[in-house]
Amino acid sequence: MKQLKEILNNVQVLRISGSQDISVRALQLDSRKVEPGDVFFAVKGSTVDGHAFIPKVIEMGAAVIVCENIPAAATQDVTYVQVSDVRRASAVMACNFFDHPSEQLTLVGVTGTNGKTSVATLLHRIYVQKGYKSGLLSTIVNKINEEEIPSTHTTPDPIAINALLRKMVEEGCTHAFMEVSSHAADQDRIFGLKFDGAIFTNITHDHLDYHKTFQEYIYAKKKFFDQLPAAAFALTNIDDKRGEVMLQNTAAKKYSFALKNLADFRFKILENTFSGLVVQCEDKDVHLQLTGRFNAYNLLAIYATCVLLGMEKEEALSAISALKGAEGRFDSFISAGKIIGIVDYAHTPDALKNVLDTINEIRTHNEQVITIVGCGGNRDKAKRPDMGLIASELSDKIILTSDNPRNEEPDEILQEMKAGVPPYHFNKMLVLSDRKEAIKVACHLAQPNDIILLAGKGHEKYQEIKGVKYPFDDKAILQATLKELNK
Repeated sequence: MKQLKEILNNVQVLRISGSQDISVRALQLDSRKVEPGDVFFAVKGSTVDGHAFIPKVIEMGAAVIVCENIPAAATQDVTYVQVSDVRRASAVMACNFFDHPSEQLTLVGVTGTNGKTSVATLLHRIYVQKGYKSGLLSTIVNKINEEEIPSTHTTPDPIAINALLRKMVEEGCTHAFMEVSSHAADQDRIFGLKFDGAIFTNITHDHLDYHKTFQEYIYAKKKFFDQLPAAAFALTNIDDKRGEVMLQNTAAKKYSFALKNLADFRFKILENTFSGLVVQCEDKDVHLQLTGRFNAYNLLAIYATCVLLGMEKEEALSAISALKGAEGRFDSFISAGKIIGIVDYAHTPDALKNVLDTINEIRTHNEQVITIVGCGGNRDKAKRPDMGLIASELSDKIILTSDNPRNEEPDEILQEMKAGVPPYHFNKMLVLSDRKEAIKVACHLAQPNDIILLAGKGHEKYQEIKGVKYPFDDKAILQATLKELNK
């Protein structure tokens, strides 16, 4: 329990109606979760205005309403806190309510279109293996040391973030690694947190269903860096043409990493095979267990972060050389019939191109690459033809199929993907809306040494159709199908 006047510290309050001498039980953004003694934040969302739920939450016992407009019918038995920005107020109040846990941890955030999960997850893994108690907030899972807590968003709301960080502190964590999505930065979910470091991996066409323009998407990423304190470090991929943009207004100490350009931290790729990479770092040859140029970037960002957090260079190189990949990220295996299966979360044009470029760099070209790919429903439609084009240009055979169609019709999504496939590639294309059937057909088409890329869903263990999440594990289904065919 906290006093309201305590948790209003540093909140830009316009007006208060009612008493501040109130004991607060909990903070709530969801009106359905309100209990007596709670603070309710009336957030104006893109589709729903939280102000509409004020009468309901008062009936449920809310003691405090934080809002942008105090209702005309406001009574003195409920305290109203008027602010200009409820989202930002909720973030500051959450930090206060949970006693600023981010200030008691070494907190590092990772942003970018691709690589966030891998970088955050593998950094967490390194620090746990080194004996540090560490936390992780990611799309796949949240962790407090080795305890797993399922995640529902790339970055949770500010109340959930601070609650998780507080639990990490109570469990003795010294470090925490967090994916920071563009949505989270734009919606001020991370406002008020004290970051010790920020990493920018790259930026490509994605989430334009939300941000509307690419410039807005870039700005959302940059906003995270703009809010860093002077004591933090800002680490950017200087090979990305927007890499320097991220550093323009930050007060943090600026560092860069690259494979191509001059940078503070640099790798040179010497070998790239299905079994891993060999890179040169300051005249040392380092063997890495991950495959592909994109993983070289991820591992370089991880190495640089370890060094910036105080680890010796030799120790950091040793740590990254021991790493295995995150689940569903270039997750490869060889079947008994000598068919190579690769499951990857690639769901953007750039990510799909990265994976297929990697496969084509490594392959002998005496085999065929069969790509199974779809696009999620109720998401950025502009990328669908690009996904079809990239798959057709860089594969020997393609099967367009469902991803998570959500509330859209799968066949309509597939037609939009097909629109990007040039007519001269129609002979290599199949369109099958049933994802399981598409996997089965790909396995029947594959010969020994062929490569099947199953793209889009990666680590996900479900397929979302019309509001229902059905069990669906890409890797398990691909492995089982190939095993059945080899009997």
